[in-house]
Amino acid sequence: MEMEPEKVSVRKGLNADAPYRCAACHGDEDRGPGHAVRGRAKSRSLSAAPAPASTKEFRRTRSLHGPCPVTTFGPKACVLQNPQTIMHIQDPASQRLTWNKSPKSVLVIKKIRDASLLQPFKELCVYLLEEKSMVVYVEKKVLEDPAIVADDDFGPVKKKFCTFREDYDDISNQIDFIVCLGGDGTLLYASSLFQGSVPPVMAFHLGSLGFLTPFTFENFQAQVAQVIQGNAAVVLRSRLKVKVVKELRGKKISTANGVSDGGVLAADRDPEVGKQVMQYQVLNEVVIDRGPSSYLSNVDVYLDGHLITTVQGDGVIVSTPTGSTAYAAAAGASMIHPNVPAIMITPICPHSLSFRPIVVPAGVELKIMLSPEARNTAWVSLDGRKRQEIRHGDSISITTSCYPLPSICVRDPVSDWFESLAQCLHWNVRKRQAHFADEEAEAEAEG
Repeated sequence: MEMEPEKVSVRKGLNADAPYRCAACHGDEDRGPGHAVRGRAKSRSLSAAPAPASTKEFRRTRSLHGPCPVTTFGPKACVLQNPQTIMHIQDPASQRLTWNKSPKSVLVIKKIRDASLLQPFKELCVYLLEEKSMVVYVEKKVLEDPAIVADDDFGPVKKKFCTFREDYDDISNQIDFIVCLGGDGTLLYASSLFQGSVPPVMAFHLGSLGFLTPFTFENFQAQVAQVIQGNAAVVLRSRLKVKVVKELRGKKISTANGVSDGGVLAADRDPEVGKQVMQYQVLNEVVIDRGPSSYLSNVDVYLDGHLITTVQGDGVIVSTPTGSTAYAAAAGASMIHPNVPAIMITPICPHSLSFRPIVVPAGVELKIMLSPEARNTAWVSLDGRKRQEIRHGDSISITTSCYPLPSICVRDPVSDWFESLAQCLHWNVRKRQAHFADEEAEAEAEG
């Protein structure tokens, strides 16, 4: 396996004068010898996306590890550094949340169109505003609920909220932590609001499934107070960095004799110039399917630039370990713990019965395109949203993101995960086989 020189130098020991450059994360990121190989300096806020001048594409090593996750979350939270950490592998139980400064702002996300959540929502907001003196952010459409508008007692509290609108207001630099009230969809929605560093998320199970929402609301005051104090268990749920590149139909750049209208050699042009490029952070999965067409989907899957297979069937799912218990599990894939650095590729009703789901290292880059012989277009959706059509010439690039979602645990990452398997998915629930009676066992032993 080939490794870049700077990666090798980590194992041999760092030069005291030369900063360490993490090639697996950001090619332009230097770290001095005082910093751990994993994580970043605590004093640096990483909520906002980098400036346009520094958004160069990072190079990924061909190692078995994914990118080093950014271990600061929002303006004030970070993972408590563990001096016993070796290489990139950390004991899940040692992942603890701490604060550089006391959190002052909180985003409350409530499942909409659910009357049963109105009372818990009001109780939580009153507690955060009046007892904890926090700045509470709420989405504007949540406050437009007729039941909240008509509640005169809640009016004075409602006036203290800071509101925002999705896709219009950027609050990524203003939120210290997040509280979700609802089901798993609220956690997915919280993830979509932060395309860079995500503040810690505390999710209460008030929805229909609740696999990703471990907290119950009965004693929410004590649980929220404990999180605000810090040193809570946290699981870093990896996300997928997805880049969708589309041809601009009818807006092709004309070239003559290899020279464009601007006088630039066509061979030296950026291949994405003249194309529409969209980037997303995905927590569960990227689904490519055949859409409304009656024909099989026919897409090529590349891994680190090499064609590994052509998917013929209803489509393919590319998921994180968190998403392995969602659509991928329904399609026959294995369930993977969130701490495992991996990407799953799961076919949907493949035309070949030997096409089984596979797990690839988190450090690889996948690229999915329509096959040249495809009879129809394909459709892509990201965590069930942003659904769009993929045509010939378009591409979808997928790799593990540097920005995981830090989900706060009730106990620890392992216990919470198995508890969710048992309670939500009824994993391996069966009628027990009866044991032998003592007389029958003795008779068999004598015989």
